[in-house]
Amino acid sequence: MKKTPPITVQKDLRQRLRRKGTERSWNWSTRLQGLIVPLGLIMIWQAVAMLGLVSATTLPAPSRIVQSFFRLCASGELLKHLESSAFRAAAGCLLGSITGLMLGLFTGLGKWAERTFDPSLQMLRTVPLMALIPLFILWFGVGEFSKILLIALGSFFPVYFHTFLGVRVADRKLHEITLVLQFSPWQKLTALVIPAAMPNILLGIRLAVSASWLILAIAEMMGASSGIGYMIQDARVFSNTDIVFVGLIVFMTVGKLSDVSVRSVERRLSRWSGAYKG
Repeated sequence: MKKTPPITVQKDLRQRLRRKGTERSWNWSTRLQGLIVPLGLIMIWQAVAMLGLVSATTLPAPSRIVQSFFRLCASGELLKHLESSAFRAAAGCLLGSITGLMLGLFTGLGKWAERTFDPSLQMLRTVPLMALIPLFILWFGVGEFSKILLIALGSFFPVYFHTFLGVRVADRKLHEITLVLQFSPWQKLTALVIPAAMPNILLGIRLAVSASWLILAIAEMMGASSGIGYMIQDARVFSNTDIVFVGLIVFMTVGKLSDVSVRSVERRLSRWSGAYKG
């Protein structure tokens, strides 16, 4: 076999390294491109506030919002509210996800279970969560349990429907193979059903995490003594618009970080699937 000359190898290596460097710089440029719009809006916002075109109560300057953020961090107030909100969101999301996963597997594996439970769940899904708040207050009061239960209900449906879908899209031939191999119900569940449904389950969990933070804001405004939603509501009463913006930014940041974390887990666990394009 003819050996490749060393000079050709060096040229090829340089070209590959140059190509990788170009791809890296291109990735960074495309990521930074997404910051153009928000940075431009912040600059315009700051200019409008400095010129006094809008009152500080209606639209405080970004610099004032940043000052309020650091002041709340220094006093420890923001951390206290964030801990309360994180506990409620995590507890509600965990409860709703586990219930949705179990019920999704149960209804997805059997026609009888689907015909019995799915119509009722589909009907319950159409009820707006805001309409359930008065009922939850009457039944469970305004304590922690009612808030966690409301978040759990909002997190339940994404996991349930995506688990049900994941179970139903599994290849029929794989089910036939488990019959030939005489798998027990437990072996079939762990070796076939859950792995086949995993991409859909992870997508449902990702949507449930996002939903839990959205519902948390509503739940904390219906009667709480701590939490980011309570902080926003309290700031609204005293017309502290800058603190309202701080709460909104915290909600957006924590929600985005939660989504990115779940998405990274989803990407790793679903790498084996040929249909996964993340």
